[in-house]
Amino acid sequence: MKKFKAGMISLGCPKNQVDGEIILSKLKDSGFDIVSEIEEADVMIINTCGFIESAKQEAIETILEVAEYKKAGLISAIVVTGCLAERYQDEISKEMPEVDAVVGIGSNSDIVKICQKALIGLKTNVFLDKCLLPLSDKRLISTPSHWAYLKISDGCDNKCSYCAIPSIRGKFRSRELEDVISEAKNLASWGVKELILIAQDTTKYGLDLYGEYKLDVLLKELVKIDGIEWIRLYYCYPERITDSLIDVIASEEKICKYIDIPLQHANAQVLKNMNRAGDSESYKKLIAKMRNRIPDLALRTTFMVGFPGETDAQFEDLCTFIKDIGFDKMGSFTFSPEEDTPAYDMPNQIDEAVKLRRQEVLMDEQYSITEKANKSRVGKTYKVVIDEFDGVNYIGRAYFDSPEIDSGIIIENDNELKIGCFYEVLITDYNGYDLKGKCIN
Repeated sequence: MKKFKAGMISLGCPKNQVDGEIILSKLKDSGFDIVSEIEEADVMIINTCGFIESAKQEAIETILEVAEYKKAGLISAIVVTGCLAERYQDEISKEMPEVDAVVGIGSNSDIVKICQKALIGLKTNVFLDKCLLPLSDKRLISTPSHWAYLKISDGCDNKCSYCAIPSIRGKFRSRELEDVISEAKNLASWGVKELILIAQDTTKYGLDLYGEYKLDVLLKELVKIDGIEWIRLYYCYPERITDSLIDVIASEEKICKYIDIPLQHANAQVLKNMNRAGDSESYKKLIAKMRNRIPDLALRTTFMVGFPGETDAQFEDLCTFIKDIGFDKMGSFTFSPEEDTPAYDMPNQIDEAVKLRRQEVLMDEQYSITEKANKSRVGKTYKVVIDEFDGVNYIGRAYFDSPEIDSGIIIENDNELKIGCFYEVLITDYNGYDLKGKCIN
């Protein structure tokens, strides 16, 4: 009996990546060989993102690219899953007949049967209740062996006016504390040293199960796990960053003093139109408190520009806020009108050229802030994990750098360093976003 080969292209956010890792593990356990190149596969799974227009376009282009391999006879079947599949369902099959199966996120557990049917020419569209998406299961880790994502919940109830995630991923659902801790111990036993906690809203963790926020409690348990050296937090909503959470982050050595807070804007009216809580003053008070109680805190955030009705003055408010705060890391994206969201047909839509110009202004401002921060780090020594060797230099990260999204440290060193190990590194220079350093131990 022929042993089939499966490959995957996973797009979008880390949460989607974890879903893909669970899919790959199911396929491997059922007898599929997992391959990394498209032309080596019998069936290719495209794990899509459908959050904003650019992500949708990337997913569609990827499907069409893989379809060319199928037309050439290099692969036999194409299976599409993830957020784009959940969101557009039958439309994908109608518009792209080369696709053999479209799988909603609630049907991921049936991926083996779906792939087997696709390989014998049976087309399938399967969309079970999205809440059936497994929050945890055995995974085939796709990140480097020394770090991994740890998903603690899925879904979202926040209902930001521009966001389709609640309709795609379903209601907010937390994992049991014991389940998360068990997986973290397994990851540690496999050699993972850095855990990155992810969810649509990590700070809301536990509310649905326990009636109160439990991220602080979870962190206190995770730091006890032998082998784990760093724990990093993504997607913390400002209105749910409690004093207890701040105290845990400040007091536990293993928790990186790095927090990702997706603020999206600073002008009160724009935030209200986005159906988000807060304003620049409340944000400033929170950040001041966090910086006062967590020394050397590194903050990362994202901002949206060009939301319907955003005036020049409101955009200037955002620019002023960014200058006042001085975020260590910042990303920005332009508003994307998404079907079935309140903001889709709001009045006073912003011209695309204006959006792009505002985004450029924002990132130029952040470049100056980051350059200044990097200059202040020259001459200081940090604990650094080695991520890769590029043939000339090692690339590492300190606590203020997250993998895949932050720039890291270029390490000039004559000695051989080990990937995934930690070293003391002296920062010797900087160039824009990049730091340069030398290993001193």
